[in-house]
Amino acid sequence: MIQFKALLGKEYKEAFRDKRALMVAMAMALLAPVMIFALSKTMIKEMVATPPIYVKVSGAEYAPKMMAQLKRANILLFSEVPEEDNYIWNERNIELTIPDNFAEDMIAGKTIDITLSTDYSEKAIRSPIRRIKNEINTYARLIGYKRLVVRGIDARLLRPIKIIEQDTAEPSSNAMIISMMLGLYLLMAAFMSGLSVAIDSSAGERERNVLEMLLCQPVSTLKIVLAKLCSASTISAMGVVLTLLLTSVSVSFVDLSKIGATFSLDAYSIFVIIVLLLPISFFASALQLFVSFQAKSFKEAQSTVSMIIMLPAMIPVALIFIDDKPAWLDWLPVSGQSLLMEDLFKNVPINWSEVLATGGVTIAMTVALVMVLARNLKSEKVVLALS
Repeated sequence: MIQFKALLGKEYKEAFRDKRALMVAMAMALLAPVMIFALSKTMIKEMVATPPIYVKVSGAEYAPKMMAQLKRANILLFSEVPEEDNYIWNERNIELTIPDNFAEDMIAGKTIDITLSTDYSEKAIRSPIRRIKNEINTYARLIGYKRLVVRGIDARLLRPIKIIEQDTAEPSSNAMIISMMLGLYLLMAAFMSGLSVAIDSSAGERERNVLEMLLCQPVSTLKIVLAKLCSASTISAMGVVLTLLLTSVSVSFVDLSKIGATFSLDAYSIFVIIVLLLPISFFASALQLFVSFQAKSFKEAQSTVSMIIMLPAMIPVALIFIDDKPAWLDWLPVSGQSLLMEDLFKNVPINWSEVLATGGVTIAMTVALVMVLARNLKSEKVVLALS
């Protein structure tokens, strides 16, 4: 135990000595709340705001009532675009062509073809096009209902069945974009925060010949690996907690009531998230140490271990596209924690058996990595980076 305490003290001293490296390790914890705040603000603005849309209309004089409908929806003629926005809307180039026989066909009850042309592949065009189409379709439905009324037909005959939707989701479920971003950032913080410490204490110490001197001491390789694991995972856990606390503060400045949503992290939620991600911090650090020791140089370790960061980013995104998720995904590291955090953010009661199961599997995989790494450190090929 005395040897382990000495090794652990040495690893902590190395980890906290370089303040710049520590700030880089905490970069995710500091940037994630800012990004969530900015993206939430942008998301709410796009969902509730109706900014003006400027359209190049040909034949506007043939459909004055429809143009008035569009104007009430803040869809305006291109001639009204402000000078500073002229370049943007000229690039978007949304054109609406109204035929000159619009009035005659309207009186005759014929179908009128209106052409809406633009580059539909542009992402910035999607929201304006959706609004324009919705307003034109609304105007067309109103005309259709009026035609039926004039002919003495009840317009309700067109809707023999009416679906009444009852959303049973909690208000916090409407803030799933924020929840998904927070869950993703927390997983990435667990992998990124301890990254520099894991690389420096493995491949870095090997290049500085510190590892060779350490192995010459009467200390078991298992204690050496555990000390390095505890040091890296402590920094990783600090990053997770800091991300969680700063995000809860930043989201409090976002008015989610505009979209009928609520989002808050109480003490219970924070406790559950920490319980979920603590094993992930140890697993991520063990995996990074294992890969770093397999690399032949510090530079190679940096490039190789950096690829591991893709795990917490790719797995949760892949889960979004799986409708019927296999039961074994609830047990695996990263995927199990991601699904449980999703339930937590939806205010779904947490299944503690699943928490213990995924935590147990994660810890078991961590123990396996530690044991293999402790055995590998007894080999000269690993210690001296021999091919």
